[in-house]
Amino acid sequence: MSVLSEMWQYMVVFLLGSIPWFEIATVIPLSILAGLNPVLVGLLAFLGNLLTVYLLVIFFDKVRQWRSAKKGQSTQNSKRRERGTAVWNKYGLPGLSLLGPLIIGSHIAIFIGILLGAKKHLALLWMTVSLAIWSVIFTILSVYGVDWFQSLRG
Repeated sequence: MSVLSEMWQYMVVFLLGSIPWFEIATVIPLSILAGLNPVLVGLLAFLGNLLTVYLLVIFFDKVRQWRSAKKGQSTQNSKRRERGTAVWNKYGLPGLSLLGPLIIGSHIAIFIGILLGAKKHLALLWMTVSLAIWSVIFTILSVYGVDWFQSLRG
């Protein structure tokens, strides 16, 4: 029975990691504080968050394709727009992806990035790197934070 209870706790970590605004910044510290394995918590929260980010990008891309097919829009862009998109992909997207999970959440950050013209594969690459970095940081800080608070008490 305890094995099922423990598996359920880790499934909840995965599910809560996938919920916008809850994400890794909240799930990892709370789960480690609850006494769960930090490595599994970090990994499952990361995978849960990443799964919904990927699903959001796929859904957004399908909606964009459907709208352009319905309107019969051409995919031709002006040179000015192409240059703006290239600058965004090179400088703006990495910054938004790296800071987004902390400031506005990973789901909103990826949505804004794609809405502003980021290439799908670059947005996913940068967000994957960002979520991996923040998952490791939150896991390490949570482990050492719990240890530090316990040393103050005892």
